[in-house]
Amino acid sequence: MPTLAIIHTTPATIDTLKALAAELLPGYDVVNIVDDSVLPQLIRNGGDVSEVQGRLVQYARNAAEVGADVILEACSSVGEVVAQMRAAVDVPVVRIDEAMAEEAVRRGTRIGVAATLPTTLNPTVRLLQAKSAEAGKRLDIQTALAESAYRKLMAGDRDGHDADLLEVLTALAEDVDVVVLAQASMARVLARMPEAQQRKFLSSPRLGMERVRDVVGES
Repeated sequence: MPTLAIIHTTPATIDTLKALAAELLPGYDVVNIVDDSVLPQLIRNGGDVSEVQGRLVQYARNAAEVGADVILEACSSVGEVVAQMRAAVDVPVVRIDEAMAEEAVRRGTRIGVAATLPTTLNPTVRLLQAKSAEAGKRLDIQTALAESAYRKLMAGDRDGHDADLLEVLTALAEDVDVVVLAQASMARVLARMPEAQQRKFLSSPRLGMERVRDVVGES
C-alpha cells in the first residue's frame, strides 16, 4: 500500500491533514512524524531555522526509511528547509504552502498575510515574493499578526483562538484582494465565516494535499 508521511511541528494539524488525505488520497497509509519542540524554539530564537534544519532533514530521512512514497512538510515556519529535505531523500517532498502562494499570486496583487506566529510571517512573505517574481507580477503585501490567538490555542482555548483570529482576518480582508493564512492550523476558522466571505481567503491544507495528489499522479 502506498504511504504518505506528514512532518508536523504541532499536533494541531494532524486531524485536518489525515482527513484530507483520506479524501484525496484514498488507499494511502498516513504516517505522522510530530516534533512540537520546533515552534517554541523558533519563537525563542527569532525564527532562525538553521537551528532546527538538521532535525527536519533527519525526519525526511526517517520518513523515507519507513517506506514513504511522498512526504508532506506541514509547517510554513520551516518551509524554507524543504530544499534541504529534497536533497537528502529520493522521495518527493511537498511544501504545504507552495500551492497556496501560487494561487494567491494568480488571484491578485494586493495580498494579505495573516499569522498567529511571528516566525511564520516572514517565510510566507518571502514565498509569495518568489512566486510573484516567477509570474512577473509586483505585489502589495500587507501582514497581520494575531499572537493572542496562538497563546489561547496552546492553552487549550480553541474558541478564544478562533474569536481573536476572526477579528484580525475580518479587518485585513477589507483592504486586500486575497488573504493567505500562513499556518495550516488557522484553516478551520474559515467555517465560522459567511460563505461569501470565505472565498477571499486561502489556506494551505487542502491546496497542499491537492499538490501531493498531483505529485503522485492520483486522480
